This record gives sequence, C-alpha cells and structure tokens, in this order.
Amino acid sequence: MNSDELHLDPQAATSAKNNGPKQRAKRRAFLGAVTGHLIEWYDYGVYGFVAVFIGQAFFASESPVVNLISSFAVFALSFFVRPLGGLFFGPFSDRFGRKRSLLLVLILMAGSTFAIGILPTSESIGWLAPLLLVLVRCLQGFSAGGEVGTVAAFIAEYSGPKRRGLSTSWLMVTGVMGLILGGLVSNGLIFLMGSEAMQNGGWRIPFLVAGPLGLIALYIRMKLEDTPEFLQLVARGTTSKVPLREVMQWKRALALVFAAIALHASAFYLLLTFSSTFMSNTLEFESGTVLLFVFGSGTLAAAVMPFGGMITDRFGRKPFMLTVAILSIGAFLWFFLAAEGATPATFIGPILAIALLFGCYVSSTFALMTDLLPTHIRSTGIAIAFNLPIALFGGTAPMIATALIAATGDITSPMYFFAGTAVVAAAGLALLRNSDFERSAKESERVLTGPVPTEGEA
Repeated sequence: MNSDELHLDPQAATSAKNNGPKQRAKRRAFLGAVTGHLIEWYDYGVYGFVAVFIGQAFFASESPVVNLISSFAVFALSFFVRPLGGLFFGPFSDRFGRKRSLLLVLILMAGSTFAIGILPTSESIGWLAPLLLVLVRCLQGFSAGGEVGTVAAFIAEYSGPKRRGLSTSWLMVTGVMGLILGGLVSNGLIFLMGSEAMQNGGWRIPFLVAGPLGLIALYIRMKLEDTPEFLQLVARGTTSKVPLREVMQWKRALALVFAAIALHASAFYLLLTFSSTFMSNTLEFESGTVLLFVFGSGTLAAAVMPFGGMITDRFGRKPFMLTVAILSIGAFLWFFLAAEGATPATFIGPILAIALLFGCYVSSTFALMTDLLPTHIRSTGIAIAFNLPIALFGGTAPMIATALIAATGDITSPMYFFAGTAVVAAAGLALLRNSDFERSAKESERVLTGPVPTEGEA
C-alpha cells in the first residue's frame, strides 16, 4: 500500500499510525529485557571462571583440589537457593507485574555481585570469610531464581505465540553472551596478569565491574512498560490471587518442564563454567587456549540459537528438541572419552559438538515453558519448574564432576552424570502431547478474553 492509498483509506491510516508506537514499544521492551538479562548472567556466571582463586582465598585447606571443590560447593549452594527466589519472585510477578520483579532482581544481583569483589578473605578474618561468601552467593541465587520466570514471561507475552521460539531464544543468546563476557574478562585477566597476580587480588576485578554494569541495566529496565497481557489481566481483574496454589493444578506441565530443563541445566554449566576449569586444571591447556575454546564454543552455541527458535516456531518444539536430546547423549560420552590424553587439536571436535547441540536445544526451552503454562500463572510455573532442575543438574554439575574425578581418578567418570540428564530430558519430551499445549492456550484465552468471574467465583 502506497502513501496515496493510506490517505484515501482512513482505517488503514489509523492502523498504521497505531502500529508504529506498538512496534517501537515491542522493540524497546525486547532490548531492555535482553540487555538486563545479559548483565544478570555476567554477574551470576563470573564466579565459576575464577573459582580456583576464590577457593584459595576463602578456604584454608592445603589441598588445591579440596579448595576447588569447596569453591564449587558454594557455587552449587547458590543454585539451591534459586527455587526460593523463584517461589518469591514468580508469584510477585504474576500478582504485581513483570516490570517490578525485573527491577528488584537486577538490584539484588548487581549489588551482591559487587559485594563479592570487596569481601575480606580468610587470611583477614578467618572463618567469617567463607560464611560471608556463602551469604552473598545465596543472595545471587535468590535473585537469579526470580529473573528467569519473569523475563521469559515478559518476552513471550510481548512476542505472541507464533514467534515465541525466535523471541525467547534471544534470552538464551544474551544469557550465554553474559557468561562469555564473564569468561573473557576473567580469562583475559588471567592471561594478562598471570595466576599469581590474580590470586593476589586480581580475581576481584570481574566482580567490581558489576557495579557500573548494574546501574546501566537498571536505567534501561526502569524505562520498560509492563506486558499488554499482564495489563489486560489487571484491567479484567483476572490476575491470580494465589499463584502458588493455582500452579499446583498444572502438575503435568511442571513435570514436563522439569524433565526438559535437566539437559538445559547440565549442558549449560558443562560448556560455560566447568569446561574452563576442566581444560585448565585437568587437561592442562594453556590459558590462551582455554580462552579461545570458551569464547569459540559459546559463540557457536549463541549463533545457532535463533535458528533453533525459528525451526520450532514452524515445525513444533517436540520433534526438534527430542532429536537434539538423543544426540546429546552421544556428545557427552564423546567429550569425556576424548579427554584422555587430549590436545587442543583432538579436543576441538567434541567441545564444538557439545556447543552446537547445546545451542540448538536451549534455543526453545523458554518457548516450551511459556507454551505449557497459562498467562496468569506463567512466571510462578516457570520459576518452580525451571529452578528445581537447574539446582539439581546445573549448579551441582561442576562440583559433582570435580568430585567424581577426584574420587575415582578417572577423568571420564562425569560422563554418566551428564548423559543421564540427557536421558531424563528425552524421556520427558517423548511424553509431550499436543493436548498439553492446547490446555494452556485455552486457559490463557479464558483469563484474557473470557467472561470476567464474579466476586464469588474469583
């Protein structure tokens, strides 16, 4: 339609006039959410990249392995706090809005990350140092537990059901890029300063960067508007009054999400956290090589995510994700079996295979969750069903893998844990039915456009 036709058709002109601001609002919401998400994951993930130095600074054992396991134990502990954060922020988001929740989690995350950078070590205050570290990491976990459910609901509701795969895939892209940013800063400092200087305080720098980054993200998120779907719920009076109670009516959906996220969790932290320490300490690769591998594999994973999202938007979530889950079992086995006597040249194949399959799989996990859970309890449902497997299979992954290697002396031993998570995910996806998606869509339509319940019915 050309400009003359627009002038001749008042209805078309009005539509074009209205769509402009709507599209600008969508772009602003999208950019604001993903920018904040990137900084959230830089803050949360940087700990894993300097875990070796934190272990020596905060734990008093003479064994470097014990210190590392202790450091990863604190890493894992923050994940067990994540479900608590989800239980608080998920219902908060469903009752009071996505925007308020996104602002609160960001303030908490940036503040606690910056605090790690100024904590005194065990050399200064003894046993209080690891205690303070635990408390601050728990605050980070509490914040992260509220971020995912809220931001996934936010992006999904702005994008609409036909583009959820592509739109929510960008959350994973920015999450991975946030961790890559943490890895680049941390490994770059190790490469430039050397391990001794990093141990003598250089490890603090990546955490201190969180202060200014958090202020930037906070400014961006303050400009956001809440989602049209949530505002519609408010206008109709159909927001959930007791989200935790209502979400328990969706046990099957919660169980399916739990199973699917098992692989998401383990692959995420294998590729983007544990592999850095594994290549440095176990395979004894040079820091420059580790930096290149972490950056390259993470970039590959991020690059394929939008394509995975587009594929599942067009052909459905189940067939694509189930195929990738089955292939991931073999990739995990290859990764650890290839580690025996590995060189950078022989190890590049398995790590790129993990990266490719990881990127394909997690491209659509957020979309799957938002498809399976209705609008008015979406943040609560995701917060519960996502954070539990992340705690069990993600946060524990570096600690379990390191402990298995230490206990058995076999660097291939973690492969059973990681392959097992892929089996759990494949089993859950195999049980997925079209009726699971239809039930959620009908319930969302009911609360958004159906008859408004009377006071007694509500």
